Amino acid sequence: MAAVNRDPRTAPHGMRNDALLAVALAALATALGLVGDHGLQPDALGWTLLLAAHVALVWRRRSPVLVMLVALACVAPYHALDNNHTAPIPATMVVLYTIAATGTVRRTLLTGTTVLGATLIINAVTNPDGVLEILRISGWIVAVLFLGIDVRYYRQYVASIVERAVRAERTREEEARRRVAEERLRIARDLHDLLAHSITLIGVQTSVAAHVLAADPERLDRETVAKALDDIAGTCRAARGELRTTLEVLREHGSPDARGPLPGLDGVPDLVETARLAGARVEQTVRIRQAPPAVGAAVYRIVQEALTNAVRHAGPEPAVRVDLYEKDGALHLAVTDDGTGPPDAAQPGFGIVGMRERARSVGGSLDAGPRAQGGFEVAAVLPMTTLEGTG
Repeated sequence: MAAVNRDPRTAPHGMRNDALLAVALAALATALGLVGDHGLQPDALGWTLLLAAHVALVWRRRSPVLVMLVALACVAPYHALDNNHTAPIPATMVVLYTIAATGTVRRTLLTGTTVLGATLIINAVTNPDGVLEILRISGWIVAVLFLGIDVRYYRQYVASIVERAVRAERTREEEARRRVAEERLRIARDLHDLLAHSITLIGVQTSVAAHVLAADPERLDRETVAKALDDIAGTCRAARGELRTTLEVLREHGSPDARGPLPGLDGVPDLVETARLAGARVEQTVRIRQAPPAVGAAVYRIVQEALTNAVRHAGPEPAVRVDLYEKDGALHLAVTDDGTGPPDAAQPGFGIVGMRERARSVGGSLDAGPRAQGGFEVAAVLPMTTLEGTG
């Protein structure tokens, strides 16, 4: 079946195999010639023409039409000289099969017509009364040609199945690579949001503790220092828990979406309170309580990154406002600050890029940049109906 399924023109060691086939067919033709057909045996010229027709079979895969012409040039005079008519038949059938199995239907029909015409002419000259012989020869020629055509179409069918299987496998590999890339990007966003937020808060709280310790060593405000240290410890515990949840995805052997409960709208007040502990004067207006889990998670991460940027870049005790409301079937989010921080705070970095990616992941959009009246603003519009599997 492997030999039938494979295109003979691409088979390994094709010329060597054809040489062996030519030797075998020549031996068979010799045996048939010696047995005799109605007492006929080839003479010296007949043997020369018969064996010369078999030599051409060595190149039947490379140039089947040329091989057929050479074989006809040898076989036609062989039959015309009334030599043994059975001996060349196996080689002739192999040549006809090769033409049909490797060429187009049009070429096969043209070849069959040519061979049949030459056969009928030769048989009419050498054996005018052999009507049954003509029918028998014609039937074998037609049968061999149809066999070659059938094998050719079967090979094309097998090749199409293999090609579809290869394309399907390539598609699966590309899909797997895409999913891996998306998961890596998601983990990178989560780690950036978590670490940037936590490290910023820890830095601010540490600065508060250091300021209290250095302000008046003689009158140490132990209560303020203790509170700052407790805030640092609480931030570290929260960061450690969220980091553990994020890293569990890397060890998960099942579904890549098994990442535990995602923070949502209910986590926004905690973000606001944490920013207040870091020194920001945050006001919030939340006029929506429920949203799809993916949208809620995107809102949480966007607010987290926006508040982190405000605490980091908007200067000491920045005034920050968080607005959340629903309008026209979409969730509108805005985080603004008074922007007294350094002028390079508006330069886009991984944080802003991550916020935009989170908005796009649920089919929304996000704009971030300085305001005309001063300060910085992050504004997002997220649809309340997300596609399945997003987020």
